Amino acid sequence: MEPFRLHVYACDQKKAEGAPSCSANGSAETIEALRREIARQGLAAEVQVTACGSLGLCTRGPNMVVYPEGVWYSGVEPGDVEELVREHFGNGRPVQRLSSGDEPAVRAEIDDNKEKRLAALGARERAGALPDDLHAAVNGFRESRALLTAVELDVFSKVGKGADAATVAAAIGTDPRATEALLNALVALGVLAKRDGSFSNTPVAARYLAAGGEHDSRAALMHTVHLWPRWTTLTECVRQGTSVSRGERRDPEDWTEAFIAAMHKNAAVRAPQVVRTIGLEGVGRVLDLGGGSGAYSIAFAQAGEDVHAEVLDLESVVPITRRHIEEAGLTERVGTRVGDLRDDTYGSGYDLVFISAICHMLSPGENRKMLAKAFAALEPSGRVVIQDFILRPDKTGPRTGALFALNMLVGTEGGSAYSEEEYASWLRDVGFEETRKVGLPGPTDLVIARRP
Repeated sequence: MEPFRLHVYACDQKKAEGAPSCSANGSAETIEALRREIARQGLAAEVQVTACGSLGLCTRGPNMVVYPEGVWYSGVEPGDVEELVREHFGNGRPVQRLSSGDEPAVRAEIDDNKEKRLAALGARERAGALPDDLHAAVNGFRESRALLTAVELDVFSKVGKGADAATVAAAIGTDPRATEALLNALVALGVLAKRDGSFSNTPVAARYLAAGGEHDSRAALMHTVHLWPRWTTLTECVRQGTSVSRGERRDPEDWTEAFIAAMHKNAAVRAPQVVRTIGLEGVGRVLDLGGGSGAYSIAFAQAGEDVHAEVLDLESVVPITRRHIEEAGLTERVGTRVGDLRDDTYGSGYDLVFISAICHMLSPGENRKMLAKAFAALEPSGRVVIQDFILRPDKTGPRTGALFALNMLVGTEGGSAYSEEEYASWLRDVGFEETRKVGLPGPTDLVIARRP
């Protein structure tokens, strides 16, 4: 089977810092340039590029091998890509200046590198050194904190297309020496570039992290900034079994804006797919409990011209919800109601009650109470739809959901991530039938049940 005329395997293996590797020599940039150039020259249907593990010539990367000819290339930089695609992929003439060398020499070098690697692994094993992935996980907070501090200080907006450390420090009101250290670290993380003492945004930073970026995510990322203090209390939360800072903590004034911005960014991507999965058969009125920005209510209304939705949320949230509804031009069919889903009743006559990213904030008893009120709000044969992290029976995965349970431990009185069995039990206890889980791409799934 030959679905492609040529298949390029390009090494992008990442190794411990200081170890020779293709990734350390810029393989990611070369691979991206290769894919763009193949498309530009109209060869995307004929040439497939696959990022792969080590090819064994680690000191000479970026390395790649082209099949079916079996031509090996080393030291391929983005500037070499146009010639490589044109001459080899387009005209069938391998580029000799990029060749890895004759077969015996390449084989000998691969064997030598393999022997050295195995010797190094043996030495690490005997010394009891932490495995690379465990070491990275333990120290991952450093990279996270550097990025979050840069977001909090709005560094990327001030750097723009070019600025030195002193200029950035003056713009954000920080110490010049410390600011330069932060900027240098951001270069190491790949979100800034540096040339002749001037820093500039990389394409990913310009797109997501700077004001005016195509997909400016600063407001949403501020929610993660606000989570940091809570996570520093995790040890004591584990000791006491609940959040230890809720009573004494005052959230920043912009906490609600950042939280809703983060939720809206996630929901806006998933909402159309979620609505398609649920379907609108028999749905005229939708109650969106704790609907935040209204992204899902908006998606329901956009999917069916006869659908009317109502978002129930707190007084501090509803003005933000109305703003998003107005921007969508759906004020006639998407309404809001101020209320607390813990304490208030939900009304009646709904065909569907939608509960997204709410159950994890509540204790089991609070969830059972909420679902009982949802049952009372539904018409006969109406459905309740829960979207949330759904854990496996032993609660050790999926990974994102298991970690999110800790996020609820440090931030709520009794919230957590729950299993499908727990949801089914609560729904059955309050009278629902036909409970089923529906998997979705991504970290969350649906649990759907029907009122008899």
